[in-house]
Amino acid sequence: MIRGLRKLRRTASLLAIVGVAGWYGCQQEVGAPPPQPIPQVEVITVTPQTVPDEPELIGQAQSSRPVEIRSQVTGIIKERYFTEGRDVKQEDRLYQIDPVPFRAAMASSRAKVAQAEARVVQARQNLARVKPLLAEQAVSQKDVDDAVAEDLAAKASLEAAKADLIKAQFDLSNTLITAPIDGLIERTRVYEGRLVSAQTDLLTVIHQVDPMYVIVSAPENFVLKRRRERATKKVQGAGVYELKGVITFADGSIYPHEGMLDLLDVGLSTTTGTLDVRVVFPNPERALLPGQFVTVRFLGAVRTGAILVPQRAVQQGAKGPVVYVVGEGDKVEVRDIQAASWHGNQWLVEEGLKAGERVVVEGMHRIMPGAPVKPIPFNGSAPSSVSQAPQAKTEQAKSEVKK
Repeated sequence: MIRGLRKLRRTASLLAIVGVAGWYGCQQEVGAPPPQPIPQVEVITVTPQTVPDEPELIGQAQSSRPVEIRSQVTGIIKERYFTEGRDVKQEDRLYQIDPVPFRAAMASSRAKVAQAEARVVQARQNLARVKPLLAEQAVSQKDVDDAVAEDLAAKASLEAAKADLIKAQFDLSNTLITAPIDGLIERTRVYEGRLVSAQTDLLTVIHQVDPMYVIVSAPENFVLKRRRERATKKVQGAGVYELKGVITFADGSIYPHEGMLDLLDVGLSTTTGTLDVRVVFPNPERALLPGQFVTVRFLGAVRTGAILVPQRAVQQGAKGPVVYVVGEGDKVEVRDIQAASWHGNQWLVEEGLKAGERVVVEGMHRIMPGAPVKPIPFNGSAPSSVSQAPQAKTEQAKSEVKK
């Protein structure tokens, strides 16, 4: 009996030891971390493309013909006929200068012309009388010479009197100041009773606003870069004076009329270091106003060998934009790039990427530089709202311009 109890105790102890050992073994198996799977990322393979080249620059609208209205004569403003800030037509009356002194001057000039004509007649008759008497030696040669001189002087006096009459007529006609062009007229600078000086005092300004000019100032760096790209055939297509312009207003709306580039300044501005470019836009609805700042996008050229990557693939690094590239051995590396401009929902990359390289588009939060990844082709799913905005804006601009 006692021997059986001892045997039973040994068996229980052995089972307890085996159970504890098994429990520790299970604990060790559960606590060991499983091997991490290689992260999967979606990539695109860089392929050069030919895309529209549409640079955008800031410009300022100007009237195509700003005409300053000044008086040709000195006098008192008697009446103003126009309403400020409205349309005026060519030959519309603007101001009336008191014409009374000028009518008197013209009457005096006419009288002087009549006197000069009478003197000419008298001188011609005297000459006709003395010439035959010279042959009969009834008068001296000096008398004849004096008669000829008198005739010439009388004719000269007549011409001078006629010139004074023309001037008097010109002054009188210019007492009524009319609009030289069609356009919008500014506020008046003078009012009734004001003495204005001839060709000195500014009365008002008329702006021809259809068509309108938009002056775009291109920075020197942009001009130099553009010339290099043209020379190396990176940018091709329409010539400078074949480029068209599309306006975007400050509120993001698109102007419905296209413009044409018609003037490129011969040199850079010495004060701003920019090259002025003039674009002509029709303005039948008066939507463009003088002095208005707008954004002009130039159309007509294409860029060859362009590298485009989705907006979501470009991240902001310490030194600027970067992308993740899957290199040899499917390992990730960070690449600094120069992202120039938007094309739809993609960035145009000028430097940093080559054809055939694989750029990570999705899964960047799961990777680190130097770590291996499993690249798969980007499935082209709908981009986020942030990346959709530029594409929507571009499509909207195109549709509005077509209308």
